[in-house]
Amino acid sequence: MQNASLLTLVVEDDLLIQDLVAGALQEGGFEAEVVASGEEAITLLKEDPAKYRALLTDIHLKGKLTGWDVAKTSRELNPEMPVVYMTGAAANEWPSHGVPNSILLNKPFAPAQVVTAISNLLNQVPPSQE
Repeated sequence: MQNASLLTLVVEDDLLIQDLVAGALQEGGFEAEVVASGEEAITLLKEDPAKYRALLTDIHLKGKLTGWDVAKTSRELNPEMPVVYMTGAAANEWPSHGVPNSILLNKPFAPAQVVTAISNLLNQVPPSQE
């Protein structure tokens, strides 16, 4: 059963990184729901904007949408959604495309950095009152 208070939506199209991130989150006490495209992520976010406590997204995804698009949509649906971006090549775009109060992890990163980044952002946001 997923613990909704710690459920993180992970958007990543690389299977190895999906496994790495999901494993790190589980070891850190989080649950991960993993999708491979921005389109899938936005569908889930629109179905239930309060379901996820954080968004962890790659920037360059397969499909039409980027991680920038997913993060912006998530913030439109839930303005306090913590966002962590992962990238191997787009770090220089973060200041102009990233949402406020987000964190960027440059690939390669240590699995523990994922948990630390999400924990730091969650500590800045009050828990949901639902």
